[in-house]
Amino acid sequence: MVLYKKYLAFLKGVSHDPVGKLGVVLTTSALGVFLILELARILDVIRNAYVGLITYLAFPLIFIIGLILIPIGWQRLKRNTGKTGADLLATVFDEQDTRLGPYGSNLFQTILLLTIINAVFLGFLATRMLSFMDEPHFCGTACHSVMDPEWQTYQASPHANVKCVDCHVGEGADALVESKINGIWQMISVTFDLYEKPIPTPVHNLRPARETCETCHWPAKFYGKQLKTIVSYDNNQMLTPSYTTLSIKIDTRIDEPNPGVHWHIDDKIKVYYATIDDKRQKILWVEVERLDGSRDKFFNRKSVAQREDKLKIREMDCVDCHNRATHIYQDPVRAVDDLLSRGIIPPGIPFIKREAVAAIKIKSSDKEIGLNLVEQHLVQFYRDNYPDILNSRSVDIDKTVHELQKVYARNIHPQMNIRWGVYPSNLGHKSNGGCFRCHTPDMINDDGKAVSYDCTLCHFILAYESSHPFQFLQEPDSTNLENKMQEYLLDEFMHSY
Repeated sequence: MVLYKKYLAFLKGVSHDPVGKLGVVLTTSALGVFLILELARILDVIRNAYVGLITYLAFPLIFIIGLILIPIGWQRLKRNTGKTGADLLATVFDEQDTRLGPYGSNLFQTILLLTIINAVFLGFLATRMLSFMDEPHFCGTACHSVMDPEWQTYQASPHANVKCVDCHVGEGADALVESKINGIWQMISVTFDLYEKPIPTPVHNLRPARETCETCHWPAKFYGKQLKTIVSYDNNQMLTPSYTTLSIKIDTRIDEPNPGVHWHIDDKIKVYYATIDDKRQKILWVEVERLDGSRDKFFNRKSVAQREDKLKIREMDCVDCHNRATHIYQDPVRAVDDLLSRGIIPPGIPFIKREAVAAIKIKSSDKEIGLNLVEQHLVQFYRDNYPDILNSRSVDIDKTVHELQKVYARNIHPQMNIRWGVYPSNLGHKSNGGCFRCHTPDMINDDGKAVSYDCTLCHFILAYESSHPFQFLQEPDSTNLENKMQEYLLDEFMHSY
C-alpha cells in the first residue's frame, strides 16, 4: 500500500507540468491497453496480424515516448519553479502522506521501483514482439497485399508446418539482427509502395541451405531410389490417362557407381556457377571442385562472353534446383491433372480437363471477377453443349468449380502481377530451364567434353506417356539395354506402386 502511494505521489509530482502530464498519460494508457490486448492474444480471442502490429509496435512506441516526455516535463517544472528536483519530490511526498518517511529513502525506492517496472515491461515486450514476428501468420498477413500470394501457397505446401523464419532468417543473433533491419526496409517499401510487382526471385539474401534446409534434410541420408508416377490426361471426351514412371536416383555420394541427383551437394565436392542475370537462369559457366584440388570447368558456348566482375558467381546449394520448395506456383495443366488423378474432380464428365484448364487460364485484372469467370466458363460450356449433364451432375460440376476456384485463387494474384508461369520451378527439365540450364550439349570444357545430359543420369524411365504405369513390364522380351536395366528394377519397385 505504501509503494502504491509512493507511485501515485510521484505521478502527481511529474504531472505538475503539461509535458510531464502528457508523458504520464501516454505511458500509463499504453501499458494498460497493451496488457489487455496481450491477454486477448494469449487467450486466442484476437489473432488479426494488424492488431498484433498495433500491440507490439504502436503501443510500445507510445510507452517509450511517454517515458521520454516525463523527464522533459520534470526539467521544465524545475526551471519554471526554480526548485531543485529534491525539493519538488520532498514537497510532493510530504503533501501526500507524512508517514512516508525521509525524502531520500522515498525518492530512491520510488525511482528504483519504476525503473524495475519499466525494465521488466520492455523486456517482456521485446520477447513477445520477437515471438509474434516469428509466427507465419504475421509474415503472411501483416502486409496482406504484398505477401498474400506467398501466404496462400505456403499454406498448401509441404512446409506448411515450418515457420517462415526457419528458412528466411535461420539461426543466430546476426541473422536475427539482419532480418529485423531488412524488415524495417520492407515496412518502408509497403508504406510508400516501393516494392516490385511481382516480387523478384530468387531471394538473394537467403541464408545458405546448409544453415536452413539441411537442419531437417540431412544430405548423408539421401540414398536409394524414389519411385514417382506422373499421370496426365488427354483433352478428349473420355479423359484417357497416360503414365510416366521414373525411378529417381536420389543418392548423395559422388563416389558411388551410379551417383544420384544429389551428388551436387556431396561434401567431397563443390559446384560453382556463374550467371549473367539476377534470376540465375542463364548459366555462363559451371565448375566442379574436388577435395584434391582438381577442377573441371564447362563454358556455355552459346553465351556471350561477359566481364568477370559483372558475373554473379555462386556455390550451388539446395535452392538452385528446389527454388519453389514451399511457395509452389503450379502449371495450369499439371494442376488439373493432379485434381483428376486424386479424384478431386469427379470422373466421367466429358471434356472436363480441356474446359477446366481453359477456365482457370482466363485472364482478369481483378481476382474476384476472375473467380466468377471460372464458374461462368464451366457452367456455360455444359449449359450450351451438355445440358443433361449440367442437370444430372450439378453437384459434381459445382464441386469442380469450387476446386478450380481454389487453384485459381492460390496461383493468380493480379494485384501483384502474378499469373501462370511467372514463377517457374527449376525442379526437373520443363522447357529450357531446370536441369537443362547446365546439363546441355552446349556446356563444354576445354577438351570439348560436354556436361552429361543423358536421361538416365538422374533417373531410370520405367514408363513414358504409356497406358500402363510400368510400360516395360508389358515388353519382357525387349533387347534394348535401357529396357533391361528398367526391367531389373521392376521387382524392387512394384511393391511401392
